[in-house]
Order: sequence, then C-alpha cells, then structure tokens
Amino acid sequence: MNENSTDQTDIEKLHSLKRLTAAVYLCQVLSFAFAGLPLLVGVAINFMKQDDVQGTWLESHFDWQIKTVWMALAGMALSGLTFEFGVGLFILIATVVLLIYRIVIGWMALNSDRPVKE
Repeated sequence: MNENSTDQTDIEKLHSLKRLTAAVYLCQVLSFAFAGLPLLVGVAINFMKQDDVQGTWLESHFDWQIKTVWMALAGMALSGLTFEFGVGLFILIATVVLLIYRIVIGWMALNSDRPVKE
C-alpha cells in the first residue's frame, strides 16, 4: 500500500467519523420529539466509538456530546426532584436552553471542521 492510499483511507475514515458525530448531534435534537431515548442512543454511540476519534479534532466533539448528555440528565433529574417546590419548571427550562445551546455550538463547530472549544 502506498502513502497516497493510506492518506486517502485516513481521510475517508475521518469523513465517516464526522458523519457519525453529526448523527449523534441529530440524536440529541430528536430527543426533544422522542422523550430522550435518542439522547441515550447518541451517547452510547459516543462511548462505543470513542477510541476511533482519539487524537483527532472530533475527539472534542465526542467529549462535548457526552458532557451535554450528563448535564441534560442531571438537569432533568434535579427538575423532577424539585417540581413540587415550584423550582423544577425553571430548572427544566434552563436545562432545555442549555441543551439547545450545546447542540447548536457543537454542530456549528462540526460544520466548520473545527473542534469544540469549551
């Protein structure tokens, strides 16, 4: 195998991983319509493919996506626990806004072929 075919294989692998990263962002968006299940599917993909993106600019996206899910789950849990006290709705709204923000920032960085900066 010559150097050009190795470079081409690496480029194709990176494009494939970029499409996978976009699919995870799509799962995060779809979680609004399908009660969070796609969010869990997306983070499962992140954990299964985490080694494949290690050392690439896509690694920051996987870290961003995983942290997004943890924040969303924590916010939803806290919201549910405090709903009776009148605070839960505000926590839920803040969690949804944070989730939307993180999806938009991540997807914009992905479409610009750059890592997410925290």
